[in-house]
Formats: sequence, structure tokens, C-alpha cells
Amino acid sequence: MTRRAMLLAAGLGTRMRPLTDRMPKPLLPLGGRALIDHALDRLEEAGVETVVVNAHWQADQLAAYLARRSKPHTVLLREPALLDTGGSVKAALNLLGTEPFFIINGDAFWVDGPQSALARLAAALDPTSADGVLLVQRTFQVDADVGFGDFALDAWGKLRRRREREVAPYVYAGLQIVSPTLLVGTPDGRFSMNQAWDAAIGRGRLGAVVHDGLWFHLSTPADLSKAESILQARLTGETR
Repeated sequence: MTRRAMLLAAGLGTRMRPLTDRMPKPLLPLGGRALIDHALDRLEEAGVETVVVNAHWQADQLAAYLARRSKPHTVLLREPALLDTGGSVKAALNLLGTEPFFIINGDAFWVDGPQSALARLAAALDPTSADGVLLVQRTFQVDADVGFGDFALDAWGKLRRRREREVAPYVYAGLQIVSPTLLVGTPDGRFSMNQAWDAAIGRGRLGAVVHDGLWFHLSTPADLSKAESILQARLTGETR
């Protein structure tokens, strides 16, 4: 069972301004709780015991907020300079251990379908044939600007990148499970997880699970407001 995870929370949240002028994006409220609490709750439910959280923008706020939680155990990793997604995960490998672990975007918000998305990711990762598995959402189901999508899937569940002039059927949903082997050969310092993904795609060792519940793209204040309205409607049956 996967016992460790990393939650990426160091970004500046520039597209979410002015809401993020004085607050890190993962602390923005949605459905009566901070975004980061929703992710941590799901990780706790999945049996994760330790979550490494990287921080840069308003790191003190994030540290004080996390100190209020007892489970899962969180370890704050401050980044004096931003390392991007891949560099942040690689810098935390000594805390994440040698077994597969989850990586969650700090602004990821999803509603599970019939099964837990995290459980489905864990079940899909076979380290003998893949270095990572991403959760993806159908592009046409996203009510937000996600461009032309990110990925397509072959018959064996392996990913490929969107081709030029193609509308890809899937977008990355901000959740993944990876083996530390995914980071082998990556540079030190700042780099994107896209670099590790592309290398794994080239080896035929990056898979995906298609999300079967709700997923929200939270990039702008309008996205956040729309998600709040949808959640309110689900709870009360009323729209606003």
C-alpha cells in the first residue's frame, strides 16, 4: 500500500490573482474548506501516512495552516527558489522513500466516482511495466480553458502526447502515482515533470487512468466561483 505522497504547493498562483495576492493558492476556500484540506482528506482516506508539502509563496501561512492537522503527518519543504514540479519532487525523494508514492497538485479538486481515484491509480501501477500512472479527464467534459488537451491513450493504456493540429481526448487531472525510477536520469535543480513524463512515454512506461467522477480545473477566480456554484447545487439542488 502506498504510504507516502507529495503535494505540490509552492506555485505563485498568478492566474488566480487577486485572490492569491496575499494567500497561497492551496489555502483558497472551496466548499467550506481550503483546497489543500480536500486533497489531504483524500490522501488520509487512501491510507497515506506522510505527505511532503513544498512551499514558496506565503510559506509561513502554509506552515501555520498545516500545523493544525494531525493526520496525515505533513512535512513542509521550503523552496527559497522555485524548482518547478519535477525539481521539487526530486528534491524530496529522500523523504518519499523507495516505494511508489502519490503526487498531487496543490489546487487539484475532484469528486470520486464509484471508486476512489487514488485507489484506482494505485491499483493501475505495475512497477514491472510502468514508472508512473496519471489521472486524466476527458477534455470535452472540462468546462474551462484547457486548450486542445494533453494526451491520447493507446489500446494498452499507454500515453502519447497530443500531436500538432490534434485535439487530444484527455487532460492531466493533477493526480499521479509514480515510482522513484521515473526521476532517474533527470537533471538536478529546476525542471518540469513533463520532462520525466516524456522520457517515460518514450520508453512506453507511462500509463493513465481515466477519471470517472467530477473534476474541476481551477486556474482563475471565475473557475473557482463556477466550482463553488456546482458544489452548492449538488448539495442543495439549487443553482445561483
